[in-house]
Amino acid sequence: MSETAAIAVEDLTPEQAAAELARLAAEIAGHDIAYHRNDAPVISDADYDALRRRNARIEARFPDAVRADSPSHAVGAAPATGFAKVAHVRPMLSLDNLFDDGDVDDFLERIRRFLSLEVDTVIDIVAEPKIDGVSASLRYEDGRLVQGATRGDGRIGEDITRNLRTIAAIPHELPAGAPRRIEIRGEVFMSRDAFLALNAAQEAADRAPFANPRNAAAGSLRQLDHRITAGRNLGFHAYAWGEVDALPADTQWGVLEAFTAWGFAVQPATRRSRGREEMIAFHREIEAARASLAYDIDGIVYKVDRLDWQARLGQASRAPRWAAAHKFAPEQAQTVVEEIDIQVGRTGALTPVARLQPVTVGGVVIANATLHNEDYIREKDIRVGDTVVVQRAGDVIPQVLSVVAGARPADSVGFVYPDHCPVCGSAAVRPEGEAIRRCVGGLTCSAQAVERLRHFVSRDAFDIEGLGDKQIRAFYADGLVTAPADIFTLAARDAAADGALAKREGWGETSAANLFQAIEARREIGLDRLIYSLGIRHIGQGNARLLARHHGDLASFLAACEAAAPREGAAYEALLAIDGIGAIVADALLDFLAELANRAALDELADQLEVQAVAAPAATADSPVAGKTLVFTGKLEATSRNEAKARAEAMGAKVSSAVSNKTDLVVAGPGAGSKLKKAEELGIEVIDEAAWLELAAD
Repeated sequence: MSETAAIAVEDLTPEQAAAELARLAAEIAGHDIAYHRNDAPVISDADYDALRRRNARIEARFPDAVRADSPSHAVGAAPATGFAKVAHVRPMLSLDNLFDDGDVDDFLERIRRFLSLEVDTVIDIVAEPKIDGVSASLRYEDGRLVQGATRGDGRIGEDITRNLRTIAAIPHELPAGAPRRIEIRGEVFMSRDAFLALNAAQEAADRAPFANPRNAAAGSLRQLDHRITAGRNLGFHAYAWGEVDALPADTQWGVLEAFTAWGFAVQPATRRSRGREEMIAFHREIEAARASLAYDIDGIVYKVDRLDWQARLGQASRAPRWAAAHKFAPEQAQTVVEEIDIQVGRTGALTPVARLQPVTVGGVVIANATLHNEDYIREKDIRVGDTVVVQRAGDVIPQVLSVVAGARPADSVGFVYPDHCPVCGSAAVRPEGEAIRRCVGGLTCSAQAVERLRHFVSRDAFDIEGLGDKQIRAFYADGLVTAPADIFTLAARDAAADGALAKREGWGETSAANLFQAIEARREIGLDRLIYSLGIRHIGQGNARLLARHHGDLASFLAACEAAAPREGAAYEALLAIDGIGAIVADALLDFLAELANRAALDELADQLEVQAVAAPAATADSPVAGKTLVFTGKLEATSRNEAKARAEAMGAKVSSAVSNKTDLVVAGPGAGSKLKKAEELGIEVIDEAAWLELAAD
């Protein structure tokens, strides 16, 4: 757990927010792999949801720090080996989460703002219990089931057609009148009775039981022998669609009715709700009754009923804007604090972590929890030996909420927060106005150096297979890899040392050769991934991609940053004008490159690489605005500003907040002022909203 995990969102500084978003991105990506690819989650759904919720709250408070690897931009995990790969024509998205009535209000208000609806407009919502299962897609052509696939990472899944054909609830043929081509999406699940029967059989055969019905369903669905799947009594509920020739209705409710007529089961408790009060009443009704249901559910999914509104709302990275999951309340338990440890993160921050007497909360065992920071420990007077209340879901998961009064041991003493780094012994200082202490050891502190290298080789950065946490720590300790460029000279140095790596404990000629091959495969890297890999504060995947797309290649990027270094003038203003890159991100980037050691490390690394430019998505390359820079100014009346920007980016355009000589097109509505004037002075093409809508419809 990193130091920033201990800080409440409202207490984060901009620098801490960026570090925390980086931590969350890496942690959630790991959990996505464990859950979606390996079917072996290491945390509960509530814990996972809370991590994503914290990420969303930080992004809302620090929009300039939004990362491309923000869990907002990822769905699931890349598929594993063993099955053929299937590319989803339409991505299988995830859902944003709502946790209380206020979040429901915000969800509806966002829809109204995006669609420019009047405040009293009633939004019909289809509400359905969210089964805790495994997403799957079924492709039908000419009425026949021709392919079934897992969600995978949302874009690429696994072909599990034979296994899905064994599920009795999935029709092999559709009746006359169904679309010639349609992809049905839904949830594969295991009922509680089937789960108990399966585990009884597992134990009788001296095999390990499954942890919960979701894991059992996932493991059953991904058997290489489809006969095993057939014996697992799986169910399927249809709830959505992907590629389709023509839909049978113009509402979500109408399509679900068609699914039923075609022979699919849909969630029987699904209800059409008119507005907020009916949505919340339904949520409370199902939450109270969930223990009596035949299968596990963890919330209610809300979907805008009108399909034309769904189309306009579209999606934001990993999730549609027209749907969300309203989760049920988290669970709590009591346990004992056995130790309080201090961890040192990549930026040198010291984070307190409670080592707990393991306790089961809602079927999940937790043994560690964040204590946020030294102020949190002091305010709640948390001590070793205390009995505490812990919660599985919340701002940071899991977390210690309170100390149980009257249960403290008689010999208890208060916790003394260290003023020196427990890793390197350097002073740990607390800057004025900040909530955390930081080790001043910098790169001399192995905890920080190792964390930076771990980030460099992480999945969303260089993603070097075979070079994980264990290997990085060992290589650093032995002086083999102390800076990123060392990774790419490792093979040559090893050859000069007569193949020393293969002779290390736990290694061999094959594993060493595989590592060198994996490193060699990463000599070609996209500019966005290179920027992200540097671990610059406030620059996650999202901002890295924005910077890469805007500047094109590494030389142009570095030249632009060098020109902007004085933090004044046209070059600096151009950096600030990139939509999504504000002063906090720009200054963090320039601060990083101003450090001679950082620039030297980057230059040494670049000498080892072939850095590729980031192009517009292939699907949008031939759109009329692909690769162009657009500016929206004035009031848009037929659509909202957010909807217009989203459409432009989906068509491959770059959206800027300022007009410059690099601007290609300005869309001006009523009230356009200085931006319109500057566009006219520079001779830039200007169109009105009507012309934009016509252009966007192409």
